[in-house]
Amino acid sequence: MTTANTTTATVARAKKVVTDAAVDAATTTQGTVKQAAETTAAAAQDAVTKNYEQAVALTKEQVEKASKKAFEAYEELTAFNKETVDALVLSSTVLAKGLENLSKSFVAYAQSSLESSVSATKALLAVKTLREAVDLQSEFAKTSFDTLVSEATKTSELSVKLANEAIEPISARVNAVVTKFGKPRLAA
Repeated sequence: MTTANTTTATVARAKKVVTDAAVDAATTTQGTVKQAAETTAAAAQDAVTKNYEQAVALTKEQVEKASKKAFEAYEELTAFNKETVDALVLSSTVLAKGLENLSKSFVAYAQSSLESSVSATKALLAVKTLREAVDLQSEFAKTSFDTLVSEATKTSELSVKLANEAIEPISARVNAVVTKFGKPRLAA
């Protein structure tokens, strides 16, 4: 029985060695797996943090670029509008001066016409015959009509000139608007 006991004891020891080795291997594997999982989790957390920080930095950069472009566009539009207001002021000034000159011309014509009428009336009162009165009246009518046509032509020419001078600054701004905003702008 000694051999049977020895065999049983040897088998029992072999089982214990195999079991201990399996437990050691499982413990070692479990530790390795746990360490690998912790390393993977830490690496994933670092990658997520790094990607988040990059996304935040990129977003911040894009917002700064967009804000800068918006402010530049606002400043450009403000300057452009100032030039438009300046053109309107210049046009209004030219128009006011021209209307003042036209008014002076009208007043001068009215005064001249009134003086001619007074002079013609005095001459009519001094005539001695009906023929003189008719001749004087005909001459006065002809002179008055010629003066009226001359003044109307002069006023018409002054009005056209005034309109062209007054519209010139506005026309220049319209051309600037068409040039600036009529063409598609390239994205910068």
